[in-house]
Amino acid sequence: MIIALLGYMGSGKSTVGKALARYLDFQFVDLDDYIEQQGNQSISELFKNKGEIKFRAIERSAVETLCRSSNAMVLALGGGTPCYGDTMTFLVNHPNVFTIYLKTSIQSLHNRLSTEQSKRPLIAHLPKDQLTEFIAKHVFERSKFYNRAQLIVNTEHKTIDGLISEISEELN
Repeated sequence: MIIALLGYMGSGKSTVGKALARYLDFQFVDLDDYIEQQGNQSISELFKNKGEIKFRAIERSAVETLCRSSNAMVLALGGGTPCYGDTMTFLVNHPNVFTIYLKTSIQSLHNRLSTEQSKRPLIAHLPKDQLTEFIAKHVFERSKFYNRAQLIVNTEHKTIDGLISEISEELN
């Protein structure tokens, strides 16, 4: 089984994913890390050198490759991964994949992302005073994809352990 975590950047996909993988004794894979290892370039470099369209094709191919694995894994997707092409349809229709949307408020996303803005290619160029509006617009646009997940978990005011408990109850 592959548990695919999706949600906007900063929603906790990697943090929750690592903890969930430990709890379930599954392998943890961060899609961005996997793509960087395969291509020997950072996500920022890929975006800059190849452009977003080519990056999304690389990303889609990586998702397919990982979903062919027979390993039990928690897969933390990139924030935009399910929103391009037919990737979300592929994920929700895959017999070995269970999708979980980590739904996080705009304010929480802003608080988390404002401290690491320079490390995020999508928002690095934004003036600080435009970050909240950008996040809100993006989340709105992407929510139609995120909301197709088999499980939606609201992350607000919950600890990692609380989220793991909630998710594991739904998996049983």
